[in-house]
Amino acid sequence: MPRLLFFYLSKRIAVAALLIEAGLCIPVVMTSLFHYLPPAAIRGGLLVPALLGTLPTVLYIALPMAVGVAVALEFARMSADGMIAVLYSLRLSAWAITLPSAFVAIVAVGAGYWLSSVFAPAHVGEMHDVIYVIRNSLNHRMLEPAQFYTFDNGARTLYFRRWRSADVVSGMFIHQFSAEKNEEQIITAAEAEFRRNANGVVLIMSNGAIETLSTDGSTIRTAHFDEYAMPIGMQGSGGLPRRSWRGVFELPFWLFIQEGSFSVVDPHLFGEWMSEAAKRFGIPFLALTHALFAIGLVLSLASASGRATAATTTTMLAIPTIHVAILVAAETLVRHDPRLIFVVGLAIVAELAVAIFLIERQNANFAMAKDTAV
Repeated sequence: MPRLLFFYLSKRIAVAALLIEAGLCIPVVMTSLFHYLPPAAIRGGLLVPALLGTLPTVLYIALPMAVGVAVALEFARMSADGMIAVLYSLRLSAWAITLPSAFVAIVAVGAGYWLSSVFAPAHVGEMHDVIYVIRNSLNHRMLEPAQFYTFDNGARTLYFRRWRSADVVSGMFIHQFSAEKNEEQIITAAEAEFRRNANGVVLIMSNGAIETLSTDGSTIRTAHFDEYAMPIGMQGSGGLPRRSWRGVFELPFWLFIQEGSFSVVDPHLFGEWMSEAAKRFGIPFLALTHALFAIGLVLSLASASGRATAATTTTMLAIPTIHVAILVAAETLVRHDPRLIFVVGLAIVAELAVAIFLIERQNANFAMAKDTAV
């Protein structure tokens, strides 16, 4: 294939794939963010970590389908415009016509493996950190006035009347219990400021009082203060609070491979690992199989001179259907029974085999026509 034509077709397919990828990913990511994040999350600065924790996974999962649909659209356009007939007239075989699409697909496969094995594991945990912060009310800017919040397994209860600014509240009330001192305290303050540091949050309370009661009720002590500081285990300036657990989806490539041998002893963990492995190593390769399958369908069903239109509809339905079916199998069937990972592998191999068969058949027909013309 001429170099200029190769780069022209490659550029068209790559741009179309990027546009389709954006069209697929943006609604999914925004729906996920709106589902998990309350409106106060934007005020709390959780939007960027949540976006960074969601986007890479959606990108590598949707990328193969975007490439397949882009290739199908480009070849359907070339068929409708009679361009495929022109390429055949230039004595380009069916395999030669596939080169620009295969090049873009191989680049997408490499990008998909980088996203699934390097970039996504490094950031996907941030979304779970955000969910952990939200569920445990660990971001002070997400606290709502006139509501009671409990911390430290119920040992501390916090309440305030209203917000005065982004970090200052009025009408602060705190009830906390100390098992070590065997006493409970009630702290009230006219005003309180949440100040973040690298380790957490320091609550600076002004113009208030501390009432200390022994558990048996025998002694009560009251002290007034102009300013009183109390550390609180909430989200500080050093980053999101860490969870006590770590999922296999957060492990980088080599740690993920090593984890597979350890998770065999636990059927549940092994199912989680195999499901993640099917997605990491199987889904990115679909960019190539979808592209070749789309080419094979269009060349087989459409007329080279553009007289048929069934290829576009058939391919537009086939590529997303196959992709979603393989993804669902990797996410649900393999998680339920790790032995079913062979179903995912068999589906990928079957799609590739059918694609090669369809293209090779067209290539044989082209060779036969060329010999007849000679």
